Amino acid sequence: MTVRVGLVGAGGVGARHARTLAGFDDVQLVGVCDPDAAAARALAAELGTDPVAEADGLLTRALDAVWLCVPPFAHGELEAAVIRAGVPFFVEKPLAADLAVAESVADAVRRSGLPTATGYHWRHLDTVDRARAALTGSAVRLVGARWWGTTPPPAWWSRRDRSGGQVVEQATHVLDLVRVLAGEVTEVVGAAAPSTAERRDVPDATAAVLRFDSGAVGTVSTSCVLPALTAAGLDVICDGVSVELTETTLRVHGRDEDVRTVPTVDARTAVDRAFVDVLSGRAAPGGLVDVAEALRTHRLAWMIAEATRTGSTVRVTGR
Repeated sequence: MTVRVGLVGAGGVGARHARTLAGFDDVQLVGVCDPDAAAARALAAELGTDPVAEADGLLTRALDAVWLCVPPFAHGELEAAVIRAGVPFFVEKPLAADLAVAESVADAVRRSGLPTATGYHWRHLDTVDRARAALTGSAVRLVGARWWGTTPPPAWWSRRDRSGGQVVEQATHVLDLVRVLAGEVTEVVGAAAPSTAERRDVPDATAAVLRFDSGAVGTVSTSCVLPALTAAGLDVICDGVSVELTETTLRVHGRDEDVRTVPTVDARTAVDRAFVDVLSGRAAPGGLVDVAEALRTHRLAWMIAEATRTGSTVRVTGR
């Protein structure tokens, strides 16, 4: 079976997905759409497909699925059009720049029954399964998550109402694994260091304290003032064992071991392959995150962002 797919969004992330999809023997990339017509034409020419002026036009091309790789502020009406067309879709994280749009999209997906997938590719790392195995049988007591990096160049990223801010747009990856390895968060309190950059209202840094269902506690911190990404990952501490997990390494430290391993899976390819397999009628792999599950992580990220923005205690509801 050949899976016919379209792409909305020809920026850096969209181009990466398009190249991955075009490299699968059982996938036909039918067309590329982007408001920047030149970007759409260039990517389409590179991959031997058609540039398409509008998403609505792309959706008429007998697609098996569409990949939505657009900035956070561009979600909502786009997904509504895809759902009306009855087309399964893959959507990059975050689900939106705010919570209301993400919840609206997730509700529409639930009512439609369409298959979906999201860009939480870290879940496809085989090191995540190894970390979970190392923690099995021990109660989590402490979590520390961080995303310390730079300010990305797109102008929309620097505006909270366009990107959702650093917690929502970037740290969501590590927050997703906080949920996987340590369980659900019930309460957040935090603070932010205001922006010192012109035309950026995203804070220079944020810090939050988390309380978990299990009774564990944790911290999450972000910063966007460094020249490059210096730290993105999490530590989980239990009685007698700790794990340190990033996209590129896993360290398990226990009473009788101190082991470092690296992933053997290219998670950025695996996330696309997983959804193609679902579209081909195969069972969904364990790491695949649909819109309903992604909403739980998005809600946590949004609540943390709100806690650091307001300095108040925020309850994480709707889990």
